[in-house]
This record gives sequence, C-alpha cells and structure tokens, in this order.
Amino acid sequence: MPVQKVLIVDDSKTETFLITAILQQHGFMVASAEDAQEAMDRIATERPELILMDVVMPGRNGFQLTRTITRTAEYADIPIFFCTSKDLETDRVWGLRQGARDYITKPVNAAELIAKIKALG
Repeated sequence: MPVQKVLIVDDSKTETFLITAILQQHGFMVASAEDAQEAMDRIATERPELILMDVVMPGRNGFQLTRTITRTAEYADIPIFFCTSKDLETDRVWGLRQGARDYITKPVNAAELIAKIKALG
C-alpha cells in the first residue's frame, strides 16, 4: 500500500516547511513534531505511514528516538528515514543500525525523496 501520511520530526521550522511543501506537492498528508515527546504523541494519535527523522534535536536525538520507535512493538512496522545534515558515513551506518530504512542528507533533493518514498509502497 502506498505511503500517504508522513510525520516529519525536526526542530527546524525552516526544514520542516521545505520538506512539507515538497511532500504536499506530491499529495502526501503531513504532520510534524519538534522533539521526541511531541513525535511520540503524534505517532500514537495519527499513526503515520512514514517518519522523516532529523538527528540533532533538543532532548532525545533522532538516533535515540528511532531506537525507541523501532523497539516498540506497536510502532516497529513504521518505516523511518533519517533526513539530516549529518553526512558522515559513520552517521549513516549508525542511523541504519538504529532501525532506519534509509538515510537522506540535507538539503533534501525532492526527486530523490519522492522516489524513495514511492519505493516503499
């Protein structure tokens, strides 16, 4: 089943705005959260079909939050893509080891993002 609902977890309002615009232009419904607690609340109430996760955030970082989500039975099936400015290979490897399905670096290439999302469905 194709992805329709996406949750963006990013503390940057600018990045959230830009990614939201890309997704909405392609017909996705988008919700956002600025930190781990808000993200968990949104996941519980809105049940996204994909999570785009930043790494650097206040409180729990994206690696920690991804571990929490992927190890929670009721949410473990929600795919997570890291979407971050951290572009070292060690970051990419660590992110995937935390349970993410993919790792995209910022600035986001719209065509690449949409292609990766469509490949899920």
